[in-house]
Amino acid sequence: MFEDVSHLIADNPPGFHYGAAVADLDRGRFSFVVAGFAGPNRVLSWSGGALRDAAPAELADPDAPAVGVAAGDLDGDGREELYVLNCDSFSGAKRVADRLFKRGPDGTWEDLFDRPANRAARNLSSGRSVAVLDRRGVGRYGFFVANHGQPMRLYELNPAGTLVDLAPALGLARTGGGRGVLALPLFGPHVDLFCANERGPNFAFRNLGGGTFEELASPLRLRDCEEHARGLTAFDAGGEFGLAWGNWDGPHRLMARAGDGWKDFATPGFAFPSAVRTVLAADFDNDGNDEIFLNHLCEPNRVFRVAGAGPPPGPGPAFGVTMLDAGAALDPDGYGTGAAVADVDGDGVLELLVSRGEKAAQPLGVFKARAAHPNWLRVRPLTRFGAPARGAVVRAEYAGRVRVKGICGGSGYLCQMEPVAHFGLGDATAAERVTVTWPDGAGVVLLNPGGNRVLTVPYPRG
Repeated sequence: MFEDVSHLIADNPPGFHYGAAVADLDRGRFSFVVAGFAGPNRVLSWSGGALRDAAPAELADPDAPAVGVAAGDLDGDGREELYVLNCDSFSGAKRVADRLFKRGPDGTWEDLFDRPANRAARNLSSGRSVAVLDRRGVGRYGFFVANHGQPMRLYELNPAGTLVDLAPALGLARTGGGRGVLALPLFGPHVDLFCANERGPNFAFRNLGGGTFEELASPLRLRDCEEHARGLTAFDAGGEFGLAWGNWDGPHRLMARAGDGWKDFATPGFAFPSAVRTVLAADFDNDGNDEIFLNHLCEPNRVFRVAGAGPPPGPGPAFGVTMLDAGAALDPDGYGTGAAVADVDGDGVLELLVSRGEKAAQPLGVFKARAAHPNWLRVRPLTRFGAPARGAVVRAEYAGRVRVKGICGGSGYLCQMEPVAHFGLGDATAAERVTVTWPDGAGVVLLNPGGNRVLTVPYPRG
């Protein structure tokens, strides 16, 4: 399916790369931000026909052991802040604190945890993934940190502008083997959190509407207690969200709603145990169906097409699953640590960036679908402040189908995808209707939006 286009990275030395995020760090100009565990973080921006490292010294932070990264507008200024999770221990306490970078008016970056008022709130617990969520629908995001062997955290700004951990007050300060985290309206109309854990049950935090949460993994049948989760993603299961996650050397899961809970519909080929890391879903070839990419540690990667068919007539899933030839992205010798997707060159076909380098230094990889369908539509919702509306939900209707995408607040494993809903249109030439729903429930309907364009959708006023 994929061809290797790693030559698009202008300077690609071997390194110990980990999580990757697609962040809006420059007023609508997306960049791949790649965490460097034993070396600098990288900010790869498209310029002059190539991905070029534009990381300033503050963000490069070469002496910090970075593994996870996510972006979101913390303070409502219309710019995304960048959280970098550092990890110098497997579990429990750690020595090197995380960073929360904010760009100043002069273009320089400051770690907010360096401010005296914020130092007591620093995360000195071993962790993995980070996600952002607008739990109250106000256009300002908190950073949720999936810690390992210590309580989970949720950082927000209080009215005085000080960083505080609100997880204890909101019922989120559970302790587990935190690995993957996903922030989307999965269990109700508001932005929820799903934590894929190892050495114990997963956590399913349902947003009760006022920004507080209840944990429902057991009644929803999502605990998966005996496995060791890693990557986690949402996919289009016939117009509704499905959940896919990988378990380290255990059966992988492909979950869809069934009655009052969720049920695993993974085929034997999808479930087959492997050394999985990141799991992500996107329509790489624009055929109108999601592909799920399983990134591995020194094992061949896997790609599956999930073809949505609408509501099922019986107890089966609303999708079919087909294993595909990964092509150049098979990458059997890659020490896979993370992956993220974005259309960095603006041609309507997604690029897949793969981080490598856990056991030995390796260069980054970039892959692209060989034969993509020509028609697509990209929808980019904004908050009331003009930042990416992470956690928003976009539905597109065309050719008698309804497809759904969430604007990524955090997913994969250690990662975060581009804040755009990318729809391949298959044999259709245009969408007939697009519906955007923001975290506060506000929505807009766009009729006949066309195709082969990027549709920027401001938050509805009045």
